[in-house]
Amino acid sequence: MATELSRDKAFFAFSPDVVPVMRLKQGEEISIETHDCFSGQLKTSTDTLETLDWSITNPASGPIYIEGTMPGDVLRVDLLEVRATGPSVMVTVPGVGGMGEMITEMETTVLTHTEDTVIFKDLIEVKQKPMLGVIGVAPAEGEIPNSTPGGHGGNMDCTLVTTGASLYLTVGVEGALFGCGDMHAAMGDGEVVICGAETPGVVRLTAQVVPIPGLPTPFIENDEVVAVIASAATVDDAYKDALARMLGFLTDVAGMPLNDGAMLMSLVGNLKFCQVVDPLMTVRFEFPKSVLAKYGYVMPR
Repeated sequence: MATELSRDKAFFAFSPDVVPVMRLKQGEEISIETHDCFSGQLKTSTDTLETLDWSITNPASGPIYIEGTMPGDVLRVDLLEVRATGPSVMVTVPGVGGMGEMITEMETTVLTHTEDTVIFKDLIEVKQKPMLGVIGVAPAEGEIPNSTPGGHGGNMDCTLVTTGASLYLTVGVEGALFGCGDMHAAMGDGEVVICGAETPGVVRLTAQVVPIPGLPTPFIENDEVVAVIASAATVDDAYKDALARMLGFLTDVAGMPLNDGAMLMSLVGNLKFCQVVDPLMTVRFEFPKSVLAKYGYVMPR
């Protein structure tokens, strides 16, 4: 039976100083309960952000000390299952988010769940694809609020962080101090209104160190693609970083000629938004694994 961690064990900033709530062996399966990003404070349409305790938003379950991990190690987190338990909530807030200047009224909407959909205002059924907004490890120094993405992971809001994916993070401190939360039952790329279908849920995963020198983390793969994830103060800075780091991966790690890598990025790669609503903007660049295989490169397992 997998080790279990309750959503009651939560923290609100990634830091070397946060005391771990448990220890986990590398490769050991764990089942983690997660809160929604509001810590369950919004339960009905009459609960608005005006009454929200902001000090307990964006909780991550953990942190977990992963045995045998040291600074500089690349940690692979295999997401065996990301499952929403519902219900979900969404909000609009004037002045906040990618469309904040267009929003004039604050609103909270509760979305009910079926087995595999979320239902918006009894009108629109959206297929569930649960994903984690917040997932990461402690930085080498300093404190990073869970609301902020970065090289440590954090609030990247990347829709690829879902069942069947493997996320790679560079360990900043001994034990990694891993945590995750902010699940969405469904969300479009960009998270443009500041939220997806915010839901509690359960995550099953394993984590282990892998020897991949030069891997540009945060880095993610699924059956079809690999992707670099980049966050910066502006979208321009984020996309330029993503392009540079993907080209570096293709040449320095996968061994592809530079011009081949650049042309193929333009031919078969995809630059996508993850979110445009956090303190930093997050984008990703996806590249097909089938093309990597033609050049003789397969991600180590």
